[in-house]
Order: sequence, then C-alpha cells, then structure tokens
Amino acid sequence: APVAIILAAGKGTRMGGDLPKVLHRVADKPMVHWVVKACRDAGVKRCILVIGYRGDLVREAMKDESGVEYVEQREQLGTGHAARMAQPLLADAGSCEVVVLAGDGPMIRPATIRQLLQTHRETKAVATLATALLDDPTGYGRVLRDAAGGFDQIIEQKDATPAQREIREVNPSYYCFESRSLFTALSALKNNNIQGEFYLTDVPGILKAQGQTVTVVEAVPAEDVLSINTPEQLANVDGLLRARLASAGNHEELK
Repeated sequence: APVAIILAAGKGTRMGGDLPKVLHRVADKPMVHWVVKACRDAGVKRCILVIGYRGDLVREAMKDESGVEYVEQREQLGTGHAARMAQPLLADAGSCEVVVLAGDGPMIRPATIRQLLQTHRETKAVATLATALLDDPTGYGRVLRDAAGGFDQIIEQKDATPAQREIREVNPSYYCFESRSLFTALSALKNNNIQGEFYLTDVPGILKAQGQTVTVVEAVPAEDVLSINTPEQLANVDGLLRARLASAGNHEELK
C-alpha cells in the first residue's frame, strides 16, 4: 500500500508569529490537515509527518487524526534531508510506493494524488512528479525537459540561469517514488547549491541520469499549487479553498 511522507518541519519565517508554517489555518483547519485529508481520500492510509520547528505543536494539532506518524528533523538541512528522516519508519516495508508532499500545500486534490499513483504504476516508473504551468513561475523550481520532451531535471529558482527562469513549467512538490530508489538517491545527495541544502528536487534528476524511468504528470491546475509564504498569500488560498468546499457542497468533487 502506498505511504505518504509529508514535509512539515519549517518555520515559515515570512508568515509572522511563531507557529510552525503548516499550522497556519486555511478554511478553519491547519493547512497540513488538508494535505493529510487529500492523501486519505486518495486511498493513502499511512501518513508520516516530518516535523521540526515546534513539532510538539504539530503533534498536538493533529492528535485526533488516525494513521499519522511522526519523525523529527532536528536540523533544517533541506527537503532531501527531511524526506530521508522517514527511512527508519519504512525499513520493514520492502519496496513500496511513497508519495512525498509539502505540508504547506493545502490545495492539493485527492484526484491529483490518484493520478500520480496511477501514472507511476502504468509507466513502471521509479519516480513520477506532477507539474503545473504558471504565468508567473517566480520562486518555484523549474522543470527542465530533454531533447525528446521527457523529464530531465528540476532546477531551483536560486540556482537557475536567466534563460531557465523563463521556463513556466514548475515543480509543485507532488511526487511518487519507489521507496528503495528514493532512499538510495537521498543518501547520495550533495548540497553544492546556493542554499547549501540537500534538495529533494535533485532526486528525480539523479534517477533519470541513472537511466531509470521518471514520468511527468501534467495534471495540476495553477490555483492548486499556490505558494503560502506570506499572510496575504494565506488569505488568498483561504478564500479559494472555502470557495471550493462551498461549491463541492456534499464534497463529492473533492473525492
């Protein structure tokens, strides 16, 4: 059965206050609640939250949610390092599908997770990622394609050339991996980038360079991937999610 790793360790310094980023509320719930709910509704029962900054508050906020497990990232060394923290909890799982998501992306839809898993299986990939086309891709990792139009690599904005920054196809951090390939690649990550961090975004490129199958799903509407880094962005996403829930009424379309 697929497992989810949800990255929820960050502070979110631009949000103001001292709450962990994923606990800021969207449509009356901590934003990480919506990520866990999307996983559940897509049939992913086991969710591992990687917590860090004030992790006790995240545990407390999520204590009534079943099937949520926690692992701590004590040092903030990047998203690749964060995902690697979950490895001990999956040591007995053999080869399994691992969906990796950001805890601060509450607009993710169950249908997107289902599509990710389905494509991953159909293409027998070791890694599958969803991408979105944004009019303004500023701040997102850009998806680079090879000559044949297949996936090549993800380059973070801070490491991108001016030409690469023109690319509008972005990485919203919705991934599915084969677990063994994921953790092998994570253990080989280097942190020679502008941030000096271990980037999860390097993993698909590493696997592709090894000749393994990396598939892209172009399934994500632009509004689903909106960043939440400031109170203004939080308010915007709050309004969008409330509107979505209201129009769903009985929540059928969210399934």
